[in-house]
Amino acid sequence: MALPKDIHAKRDELVTLIEQARTDYYQNDKPTISDDEYDKAFNELVELENIYPELISGDSPTQTVGGQASDGFTEFTHPTRMWSLDNVFDDAELDAWFNRVGDHDFLCELKIDGLAINAVYRNGKLETLATRGSGAVGENVTANVEYMKCIPRELKSVKGVKIPQLLEVRGEVFFTLEEFDQINLEVTATGRTAFANPRNAAAGTLRQRIDRRIEAVVDAEKRAAGKSADSKQIASLGKYTDELDRAKSALNRLDLIVHGIGTHDGIELTAQSHAYEILKNWGLPTSPRVSVVKSAKEVRAYIKKFGEQRHEIEHDIDGVVIKVDSLNEQTELGFTARAPRWAVAYKYPPTVVRTKLLGIGVQVGRTGRVTPRAEVEPVLVAGSTVSFATLHNPAEVKRKGVLIGDVVFLRKAGDVIPEILGPVVELRSGNEKEFKMPKKCPECGSELAREKESDVDIRCPNSRSCPAQLRGRLEHLGSRSVLDIEGLGEKAARALLEDKVISDEGDIFDLTEEKLKSSDFFVRGSDREFAENGKLLLAQIELAKTKPLWRILSALSIRHIGSTTAQAITKEFSAIEDLAKAKVEDIAQVDGIGQTIAVSIVEWFSEPWHVEVVDKWKKSGVQLTEQKTQSGPQILEGLNIVVTGTLEKYGRDAAEEAITSRGGKAVSSVSKNTDFVVIGPGAGSKAKKAEELGRPILDEAGFELLITQGPAAVRQKYFS
Repeated sequence: MALPKDIHAKRDELVTLIEQARTDYYQNDKPTISDDEYDKAFNELVELENIYPELISGDSPTQTVGGQASDGFTEFTHPTRMWSLDNVFDDAELDAWFNRVGDHDFLCELKIDGLAINAVYRNGKLETLATRGSGAVGENVTANVEYMKCIPRELKSVKGVKIPQLLEVRGEVFFTLEEFDQINLEVTATGRTAFANPRNAAAGTLRQRIDRRIEAVVDAEKRAAGKSADSKQIASLGKYTDELDRAKSALNRLDLIVHGIGTHDGIELTAQSHAYEILKNWGLPTSPRVSVVKSAKEVRAYIKKFGEQRHEIEHDIDGVVIKVDSLNEQTELGFTARAPRWAVAYKYPPTVVRTKLLGIGVQVGRTGRVTPRAEVEPVLVAGSTVSFATLHNPAEVKRKGVLIGDVVFLRKAGDVIPEILGPVVELRSGNEKEFKMPKKCPECGSELAREKESDVDIRCPNSRSCPAQLRGRLEHLGSRSVLDIEGLGEKAARALLEDKVISDEGDIFDLTEEKLKSSDFFVRGSDREFAENGKLLLAQIELAKTKPLWRILSALSIRHIGSTTAQAITKEFSAIEDLAKAKVEDIAQVDGIGQTIAVSIVEWFSEPWHVEVVDKWKKSGVQLTEQKTQSGPQILEGLNIVVTGTLEKYGRDAAEEAITSRGGKAVSSVSKNTDFVVIGPGAGSKAKKAEELGRPILDEAGFELLITQGPAAVRQKYFS
């Protein structure tokens, strides 16, 4: 029986929210929702899929690790997959986890709020440093190691312990709170925006391209050394040199604590704690607060102790990680699609403070959503001063019962995003005022309205020319997770629009030096010399024209289209022109899309000015078709293949690439049209469905035979 439309719509809504949150958090280092909101949405999706298992697909957030590599660095495929962790938030959820895993010795350690990394040592020497990324593929940031004192370049030899030929070490890169405060003082002193928290500071520092800064200095040196060098050129050299020095200094002040081990060829380990001892002896930084305990009671004592001490620790934490200590027992417990069953993170509740609500304004997002924003008396919470807090939507303001002038409870949800919990009613004086949502857009004066009576959100309908929406769309398409156009941030977007260099995002790829020089933002001096930021922007725009089609689709700001959704769509529609002509039912059939997203796409292309944007991009040379490359014989052409569970040699991305590069289709759900189902540990319901439908099932060895010799060889060996 077909599922109700509202169930599909709710699933699509949750997936879109979660994927966008992951993009903002992992790729942009700028979280837009709290950890608390993310966890609620994620748990709601888990519950929905438990009730309706047919909703589960291979690319569902419940089946994948968050994050992916950006285009800023080369990609690095981790020898062994890096996993995410499941979270629990109270004693009841922790007890449920203990009941699932049984009695063991447990290793407890603090959950550092930093950036996960993977260091690969070969014969004791550091070969690669990479971020976690998607878990299978991260960003290769090895070039920055030269400036990082926290990463040992070579392992110390230990008597009686052979250094492995290949060793993967997992850890967390972070700033101490003291260094974080100093970094932010330096950042704000140069007129830049302060980091929201230590995690973002660490991520932003490690993921900077130090080689680009060095190139800028070299170029400036060449200009300053020229016979015609003037004071402006010499000043630019000083500026670039200062920026490079700050970048090197920040990298040098990063810290590292290792908390895991991946591939370790040539050494036998018995327990997590045993691995930590050896890693420490090799000279790798381990935490002094790790403790091995023998009961659930002792785990709770550890959680309580550090919950009370969390703000006395030198670095930021957001919980405690509990792991089964024995490596053999870890292997027996195995993994789900995204996380180990033998480990869990206990998340501490966010800090709550009291402050005064001074006023409530509104801000307009790129899709027209108008959001109330509270201005509060500045207050220190979770290590930083907060002056503004989110109120989500008008209904939320009413639900929480807050009035302007109230003393309110405020928390830094997930220790990141400030939000108001509610008023301290007992302290009201009688002079408080009710918030009234404006009837007109504060940016363009258009009448605000709900698209449907049932909608919670109020929107500005002037999507074509509302300044706030235009700025938002420009910032979005320039962001790291979309087209990664360096130099197209909030200030540049504002200048392009306010100085009438462009009328909308359709003009962005047609920019020239002459056009940019009409804006003061892109020139310098009385002779209006073309500035470096303009040169950088033009160069980056040229690069963006050849980005993969899914990034181009994401850049159009179609509602509900995030990076994962865009990639799924462009696997089926290899040209924007084909997608523009497609019907709702055709788009909805794409794995992981559904009715809500399909309707959104069709409605977007039905708007004439949207089509004008696409036409402008086409005329400007933007690549609007997917350039497919074949890496070898198409021996899997026409085959639908499902990969489920954990494969030893292949992460999910690598397995899909192995299929698609040989002409096959990597599908997420098992049906009568599935040609092969590849099953690894933790396969779950898909394995059962494959058996019920009588579809051919392969293990990892069978999969390797399939991708190397084709379906005939597989059928002869396994099914003849």
